[in-house]
Amino acid sequence: MMKKLFLIPVLTTGMMVLAGCSSVMSHTGGKEGTYPGTRASAEMLGDDTTGWGTKSLVALDMPLTAVADTLLLPWDFFRKDTSVRSRVQKSEQETQAMNAVIPPAAMPAP
Repeated sequence: MMKKLFLIPVLTTGMMVLAGCSSVMSHTGGKEGTYPGTRASAEMLGDDTTGWGTKSLVALDMPLTAVADTLLLPWDFFRKDTSVRSRVQKSEQETQAMNAVIPPAAMPAP
């Protein structure tokens, strides 16, 4: 009896962790906004360069990803993205803004 009470939550948690792969990857990869995993799955399904094998796995995973994204919706509203990717993008945007105001020096001719 005690094993059953312990086994049910462990199996349920395991299924939730294994399901919704796109959602998990999107949330750990620094994508912002709501439903990032579902959006990533939709992009993969619409991409012509994605193979049929990958598309079939994405199609099977997409409903579970949508459920995982729905469960993580409160997290999406309050999180701040501090991933390496977003920090690099922010730095590049700041650098481009500075270069627009202060153009780079001209290089001497060889």
